[in-house]
Amino acid sequence: MIDIIAHNLAPIMFTSVMLLLLLGYPVAFTLAAGGLIYFVLGVELSVFSSEIRLFWPLLQSHPERIYGIMYNDTLLSIPFFTLMGIILERSRMAEDLLDTIGQLFGPVRGGLAYAVILVGALLGATTGVVAASVMAMGLISLPIMLRYKYNGPLVSGTIAASGTLAQIVPPSLVLIVMADQLGRSVGDMYVGALYPALMIIAAYCAYIFAVTLIKPEWAPALPKEARTLGDGVTSLFVMIAVGTGLYFLGYHILFTGIPSAEWQLVAALAFGVTSVYVFALINRGMNLNMISRLAQQVIIVMVPPLALIFLVLGTIFLGIATPTEGGAMGATGALIIATAKGRLTLGILKNALDATTRLSAFVMMILIGARVFGLTFYGINGNVWIEDLMLALPGGEYGFLIVVTIIVFILGCFLDFFEIAFIMVPLLVPVAQSHGIDLVWFGIILGINLQTSFLTPPFGFSLFYLRSVAPEGQWKDQVTGQVRAGIKTGDIYKGVLPFIVIQFLAIVIVIAFPGIVMHYKGDAVVRDPSTIQITIPQPTGGGGITMPDFGLPPLGSDSQAPAGATGQQPSFGLPPLDLGQPPAVEPPAGATPAPPPSMDLSQPPVIQ
Repeated sequence: MIDIIAHNLAPIMFTSVMLLLLLGYPVAFTLAAGGLIYFVLGVELSVFSSEIRLFWPLLQSHPERIYGIMYNDTLLSIPFFTLMGIILERSRMAEDLLDTIGQLFGPVRGGLAYAVILVGALLGATTGVVAASVMAMGLISLPIMLRYKYNGPLVSGTIAASGTLAQIVPPSLVLIVMADQLGRSVGDMYVGALYPALMIIAAYCAYIFAVTLIKPEWAPALPKEARTLGDGVTSLFVMIAVGTGLYFLGYHILFTGIPSAEWQLVAALAFGVTSVYVFALINRGMNLNMISRLAQQVIIVMVPPLALIFLVLGTIFLGIATPTEGGAMGATGALIIATAKGRLTLGILKNALDATTRLSAFVMMILIGARVFGLTFYGINGNVWIEDLMLALPGGEYGFLIVVTIIVFILGCFLDFFEIAFIMVPLLVPVAQSHGIDLVWFGIILGINLQTSFLTPPFGFSLFYLRSVAPEGQWKDQVTGQVRAGIKTGDIYKGVLPFIVIQFLAIVIVIAFPGIVMHYKGDAVVRDPSTIQITIPQPTGGGGITMPDFGLPPLGSDSQAPAGATGQQPSFGLPPLDLGQPPAVEPPAGATPAPPPSMDLSQPPVIQ
């Protein structure tokens, strides 16, 4: 019995720890306790199984492993991006964006739904936190959409799904953690996730458009009296054209003296955008009425977050800043924006720092527990067990990806993405490498999968966030004074189902067409090692490889030749280096030459 336990300690450990996590025990303490308990068992059972490679001195490696977490530059960007997102969320940026974009798309059927999706994408690119995005849009847009008779399930599904875009839209915390665990560059993860994220956003908008065609009463346009900013889209297009023209002017004429092409691009963009933004501020401050109120409001509200996104992502994509530096600039930019709007108070700053510290400590504790768990699991050959199990799956590369997608999707219904990334991803990386799978591509597939798990009933976290802010019973509209029906839990579950289907289709497309992600490699030439040829220098006409002479006389040359003679080298007073014959040893003066040695090998040598 003990032999059976010793040989199967890896699956027993993995199953028991996963079961405790699914039962709701604290993740960091469960991982650490499981690692220590099974370490003791492994040491005691090591005499029964050669597969267990644990011994007591191995515990002394934990301080160095834990210290390795502390100076991880990649994870340092997490508190920066978290602080940036919380500051922007506390400064009511989501409220301004929803109101402005809702007014912009107001005349279109489903305009408010389009606004929620686009704001969800912008919040994902600035806050990067699902809870903040879902709750902010639920509090702001849900009452407005219900007021104008949007369908309840459509409203709840759109808000919940749009909030999860923070999982895949750069600079997502998921992508940062994935890059760290996969051992890949955060910049590569961001570039690789760009096209899949845009594809998912476009698919959400396409679904809303299909609903407006099939069920137009589910997503009506805003009535004219609700469009307080009026019309003026033409004026907005004119301002966009002016900004574009200023950009080309700066790039091709004004800033040609900048030696770096990247900084030249940044300077030209800053010149065009800043000029349009300052003009909109002057137009509003001096009541010039040179552009419409709608164009003025869109420019003033949209430019700061878009500039912040470029400050973070643009500098990373252009190679000007590292992700950690980009996060620091983003946090600084968020503080500047909140201060400029007069919404940064000491209380908001304190709450933001408290929340950032809690999240950073939460991630750190999970990482420490995962390191303790990992040391024991690898010591009992758990990684070999996982690798053998996954490599035995039918279907090769695609069979592995399908099974991993199902496993991660199920775990995502119960566990947070931090826990999945720190526990499962390190175990799956060797198998993915054995199949020849690009790890950035693999990380993007896992990121979309985790985004899907946020929506899955009955345990999707996004559903719980929306449920916490959506009125379940009847509620009174503070604007109209009317009593309206609330959002039932069944409506939330029903509303997210189409978006779950879209997410699965996105995973299938990314798996089927890796080029959507692989563009992050650029134009780098990938060579097949089997086609590489190594050319060895061939012997010269003299029968050997020509070597440098280093100023020494050639072997076998006449040392008495003059130093300047053609084809000769100086002798430096040395005897000729003729190695074709044995060296001649002259006897001392007056000594009798020794007879040559006998070459009769039939007799033993004579010892004098």
